[in-house]
Amino acid sequence: MSDLVHPGVRESKPAGSRGLSEKAPLLLFLRTGIASSRPKWLPLLLVVAAIAAVAYADHRVIVPSLLYLYILPLTMSAIFLRKEISYGLIVACILLHYSDSPRHIPLGVRIFHDLSALLCFTFVVYVIQRYAKQQEALLATVEQQRDDLLNDVELAAEVQRLFLPSGKSAMAGLEIAGMMHPARGVSGDYFDYFPVDAHTTQIVIADVVGKGVPAALLMSATAAAMRLEANHDRNMIEQVERLNAGIHSVSDSDRFVTLLLAEFDAQKRTLRYVNCGHNPALLFRAATGMLTRLNSSCPPIGLSAKEDCQLASENLMAGDVLVFYTDGVTEAENPVAEEFGMDRLCDVVRHGSSLPAEDLMVGIYNAAADFCGDKFNDDVTILVVKCKFDSSTALSS
Repeated sequence: MSDLVHPGVRESKPAGSRGLSEKAPLLLFLRTGIASSRPKWLPLLLVVAAIAAVAYADHRVIVPSLLYLYILPLTMSAIFLRKEISYGLIVACILLHYSDSPRHIPLGVRIFHDLSALLCFTFVVYVIQRYAKQQEALLATVEQQRDDLLNDVELAAEVQRLFLPSGKSAMAGLEIAGMMHPARGVSGDYFDYFPVDAHTTQIVIADVVGKGVPAALLMSATAAAMRLEANHDRNMIEQVERLNAGIHSVSDSDRFVTLLLAEFDAQKRTLRYVNCGHNPALLFRAATGMLTRLNSSCPPIGLSAKEDCQLASENLMAGDVLVFYTDGVTEAENPVAEEFGMDRLCDVVRHGSSLPAEDLMVGIYNAAADFCGDKFNDDVTILVVKCKFDSSTALSS
């Protein structure tokens, strides 16, 4: 939603704008860090009330002198108020005590007593003000570093988006829609699709174990390796072996990638795939209304130096729908720690199987988001492929 106001709409002042202007004089008394807190009048009220209380006690008690009790309100003023106000209050406290001192005490003693208190109060206020200033500077540095980090994360997220397909696909006989929703700004998920030839399309979806920046870095390496694989032959077993070797060389045993690599042949109407420890994709059969799971056939890539994979295949028909996803969908939890799960996902796919690929993708995401209150614990990636075979992609002999 844009923050701009429509030309035909009058922009009204916020309801609290008048109150803010009325409280502006109070900002002249408060330190910068305290001025942003609410209510603004409370620190000044506490300091004035404490000074009044000490002044009243000092007036009632003749002996001993209660001059040094002023250290309490002056300490509060050093914490909450500007330094000019704090030093002014020191003088005010000294004058209050001097005007209320017993007259039988020699003038020289009274002056010496008040001057020594003045030096003591000034020193205490100075030390507290210096400490408060250092804390404000530290807070400003931390906030600047936080902003720089957020900018770096946003830049990394933009670089990640460059690895993802842009715009709508134009693959032969297929309608494809995909999305990725990071849990922490940057994502450990990845999906892409490549045209192999006029009637063959290759699709990949991957999920790096973990979340945040470490997972995003390994995801970027995986995406770059897949892009490099686009220049090699399309033997999927060899692709996975090369990818496994590359990921294993740059990661440790705690970092690995689940991956599902699939190849659609719109002319033969077949799907060949290899699932390396990834969530089982869902194949909805339009003719029977049945759901088939494309289960894993080998371990995730990067766990060991060698990957022993098996290739599986399925025949396809017009109207069939395939749903690829990461565990951020099925493991989305509601407030009582109940997972969205495979059953709910299958129900959404069945009910939305007649929808366009993009609408089904959005429906799956919305169902999971509604279930967990839009608070995903993991990255969410959904890729929907709908078979749109026609006479131009007739089944070959």
